[in-house]
Amino acid sequence: MLKQRIITALILLPIALCGFFLLEGSGFALFIGLVVTLGAWEWARLAGFEAQGARVLFAVVVAALLLGLHIFPDLAPWVLGAAVLWWATATFLVLTFPQSAAHWSSIAARLVIGLLILLPAWQGLVLIKAMPLGNWLIMAVMVLVWGADIGAYFSGRKFGKRKLAPKVSPGKSWEGVFGGLLLSLLITAVVGIVRDWSASQMFVALLGAAVIVLISVVGDLTESMFKRQAGVKDSSNLLPGHGGVLDRIDSLTAAIPVFAVLLWMAAS
Repeated sequence: MLKQRIITALILLPIALCGFFLLEGSGFALFIGLVVTLGAWEWARLAGFEAQGARVLFAVVVAALLLGLHIFPDLAPWVLGAAVLWWATATFLVLTFPQSAAHWSSIAARLVIGLLILLPAWQGLVLIKAMPLGNWLIMAVMVLVWGADIGAYFSGRKFGKRKLAPKVSPGKSWEGVFGGLLLSLLITAVVGIVRDWSASQMFVALLGAAVIVLISVVGDLTESMFKRQAGVKDSSNLLPGHGGVLDRIDSLTAAIPVFAVLLWMAAS
C-alpha cells in the first residue's frame, strides 16, 4: 500500500504543480474544472447514485455549471456567499450527526450539497489565481491546510484523548485540532516576521489562518460524514493508495472559498 501511495504521489505531484502554478486564465479554469468534475462523479456515489450513467450525468451537469460560472463571472459573489452559509450549516450538521442526517438524507438534498461544496471551491481558486500574487496565495492556503493536517496527525497520536466527532470520524481528537492549529499559526507568524508585518497585519493574518484551519477541519469531517452515511471508506479508487479525488481535497473544498472571501474582505 505504501509503495502504491508513493508511486501515485510521484505521478500526480508534477501534474498538480504544473496545473496550479503554470496555467493561467481559461487554461487554469479548465484544469481545476476537470478536477472538480471528477469530484462530482465521486459525489454522485455518496449521494446515492450507484449506476454509472447517473453519476456521469451529475458530473456533466457540474461541468456545465462551471462553464456558466466562467462565462458569467459576476455570479462569483453569490457563489462564495452561498459557500460561507453552507459551511456554517455544515458545522452544525457534523456536530449533530447522526441526528442531522434526517435533514439531508434524500438524494436531491445530497446532490444540492454537492453543488454547494464543489462549485465554490472552483470559483474560489479561479478568483484567487487572478489576484496579485495569486500563485503565492494558493500556496499559502495549501500550506495552512497541509500544516494543520501534519500538526493534527502528530499531536493527535501523541496527546489525543478527547474525541472530536466520534460518530463521524473516531480517529480525530480535539488535541489533534489544537496541534494542527498551533502549527499553522506558527507558520503564519514566521512568514509575518520574515515579511516584517505590522502588529495589526500579524493579528489579522493569525485570525484569518485560524478561521481557515478550523473550516478545513469541517470540510474533512463533512466528507467523512457523507461517506459514513453511504457506507463507504473512500470516495472512489481513482487514485491508487489514496482513495478518490474528494479524499485528497475535502479540507480544501472548505478552506479555499472561505479564504477567497477573507481576501476579498481584506482588499475592500
